[in-house]
Amino acid sequence: MGLVEEYLPAMAMFGLQVTYAIMALLSRAALLKGMSPRVFVVYRQAIATLFIAPIAYFSRSKSRRLSLDLKSFSLIFLAALVGATMNQNVYFEGVFLAGSSMATAMTNLIPAVTFVIATMVGMESLKMRSLRSMAKMGGTVICVSGAMCMALLRGPKLLNSSLGFGMKSSIFSVESGSPHAWLLGSLCVFGSCCCWSIWLILQVPASASYPDNLSLSAWMCLFATIQSMIVTLLVEPMKVETWKIHSTIEVICYLFSGIVGSGIAFFLQAWCVSKRGPVFSAMFNPLCTIVTTILAAIILHEEIFTGSLVGGVAVIIGLYVVLWGKAKDYVKEEHGGKRAVEKEEEDCESASTDRSSSKIGLEEPLLFEGGTHQIDS
Repeated sequence: MGLVEEYLPAMAMFGLQVTYAIMALLSRAALLKGMSPRVFVVYRQAIATLFIAPIAYFSRSKSRRLSLDLKSFSLIFLAALVGATMNQNVYFEGVFLAGSSMATAMTNLIPAVTFVIATMVGMESLKMRSLRSMAKMGGTVICVSGAMCMALLRGPKLLNSSLGFGMKSSIFSVESGSPHAWLLGSLCVFGSCCCWSIWLILQVPASASYPDNLSLSAWMCLFATIQSMIVTLLVEPMKVETWKIHSTIEVICYLFSGIVGSGIAFFLQAWCVSKRGPVFSAMFNPLCTIVTTILAAIILHEEIFTGSLVGGVAVIIGLYVVLWGKAKDYVKEEHGGKRAVEKEEEDCESASTDRSSSKIGLEEPLLFEGGTHQIDS
């Protein structure tokens, strides 16, 4: 039994990444069938709200029920706007324009982008003589370079020919899969990564103000549903046809992404983070890229280009370099189950007698513990 418990978090993360891959493929297939990305986000958040809200309400004790004051409301509303509404709308537009394999590969940028933003706002510290700090910076550069390679240097085609779906984006008026769509889709997914990174950082004050994480997620899903509906009404034509379900795959996509992608995935992600920490969770992200790329080429016949492959590999390498540089911030104690932040790696210079008097303060994590469940992809 002990052996099963030891490998259970890894098995859960493997299943979670496969779930995200299936969700990316389902959404791509439904988008090519005519589903609107904006309407998809509305339905997904609404289903997620209906799934999470009852669980959040009945699972908390009367002594832990919190009131939603103005500060908490503002923080949760902003987190929902950035992390769900803006994030998901631009992400699924990118999935439609550039493909599911491209989108999942680009999401590996999130730890690097989060590190850059966290450093800018003072939540991350850098020591130029520290090997791990240099790894964080070097990994970020590799990630960004790989993303630029994916977006700008498509290169020779490796697999599949152009399918010519002829579907056009209602916002950019370009055909899915065309060179212009590829670049616009890449920019959309990169914008989604930036939104997701900002959302991770916003989780710090939001969770401090409203510490019930399950109720916090329910409120965010509710606010995101309302916000996404307003965005859809402003962007999409005011027609009943826009809100109609056109195919069975749309129904499957709505239910799967709402219940499994935004509901069950939250519990698995939060449980894995509590057991092994956020770095362990982030290490499995490239698995989603690999599974999605293979299945997209086989099932959806998505085109695979040399530049995309090289850039995707560079992004994954950069991700692991950043995670290695960040790993010292997450050390799980052998007894008690709490994560402690260790001292920053020793400087390259020899230790002086004053070293014992200088202690490194607590740092905010790169991937916030209470908010690593994916509500965007």
